[in-house]
Amino acid sequence: MSKKEVKKVVLAYSGGLDTSTILKWLQDEYNAEVITFTADLGQGEEVEPAREKALACGIKPENIFILDIREEFVKDYVFPMFRANAIYEGEYLLGTSIARPLIAKKQIEIANKMGADAVSHGATGKGNDQVRFELGYLGLNPDITVIAPWREWDLNSREKLLAYAKEHGIEIDQKHVDENGNPTVSPYSMDANLLHISYEGLHLEDPNNEPEDNMWLWTKSPEEAPDEAEYITIGYKNGDPISINGEEMSPATILKTLNDYGNKHGIGRIDIVENRYVGMKARGCYETPGGTIMLKAHRAIESITLDREEAHLKDELMPKYAKLIYQGYWFSPEREMLQAAIDATQKNVQGEVRLKLYKGNVQVVGRTSDRSLYSEEHSTFEEDEVYNQKDAEGFIRLNALRFIIDGKTRR
Repeated sequence: MSKKEVKKVVLAYSGGLDTSTILKWLQDEYNAEVITFTADLGQGEEVEPAREKALACGIKPENIFILDIREEFVKDYVFPMFRANAIYEGEYLLGTSIARPLIAKKQIEIANKMGADAVSHGATGKGNDQVRFELGYLGLNPDITVIAPWREWDLNSREKLLAYAKEHGIEIDQKHVDENGNPTVSPYSMDANLLHISYEGLHLEDPNNEPEDNMWLWTKSPEEAPDEAEYITIGYKNGDPISINGEEMSPATILKTLNDYGNKHGIGRIDIVENRYVGMKARGCYETPGGTIMLKAHRAIESITLDREEAHLKDELMPKYAKLIYQGYWFSPEREMLQAAIDATQKNVQGEVRLKLYKGNVQVVGRTSDRSLYSEEHSTFEEDEVYNQKDAEGFIRLNALRFIIDGKTRR
């Protein structure tokens, strides 16, 4: 499709500098009717101002979609991912990665509803998000046209975006102007949702620069966290958290509550250099307070409810699963296949985990389940009547048989 042939485009729209510029650019360059979609993913900022900004840019009221998808996000995306204990390259809890397929899904649903022939996003040509969005779009609607402005225009810096916005009368948030009203560059590129907040760019582009203390927006520093530990209990059913301290909550409320605990105790900060799908290394800092607590708790409840080989196979599958999410393959058949296998292991993952939160640390101090495979009678170091220690000799010799034969044959 050429630019002239695009009639309607659904834009993933935050109302920020990038997507506001894209909105105007789409109108001018494509002469297309723009439909905006703003997702409330629990990012902690008001989403309704995006409506006024869209209206100010000439968008029809019926073409403005603002949807609260926090519960769907946690229930259908975050929780399935945590059943797998997914973590990319040993540290990253995939907070940005897991939000992109849901945004893409909603854009396609709106495009189908409104008869749009194109979708657009604000991801740059250097990052992973362009891949995540577009694999989602094309996996859900292979005939949709995708417009990626950062791969087309020459506004390839924050300064050029600010100049374009000023020239075209686009409202610029106060965080993008100095005390004299002149455009200025924010020190970080940030993305937030109910699972995490990320920081990239400028000061962080040198991997040897320590993050500035005022960069972190959610969590207290461990040094400033309370001097007294706090204990919480998380209840699980079918591998998902269902309650905190005995109170049942919705998925989004559970994650929000765990975020509050984590923020208070300085939990969930990481500073990593990761390998992007497009080939380069990138340095990023992340705060994932509730997710860090959930990962620790889920592994704890699995430790007493999963069979040994079941647990070990899950751990072997996890890096592949995490890589699929990081690289944007949420809607792929291989991710769905792995998800089915993972979910099959979770039917007995239920019970409670007790945790101690203290100055950046999460410590498991107790776990209990009516489906527990832990047998104190078998595990005790005291006298028992269920385990014959003499049986171990034959077990060891049978497992050593190949070593014995090899040793006798090759000496």
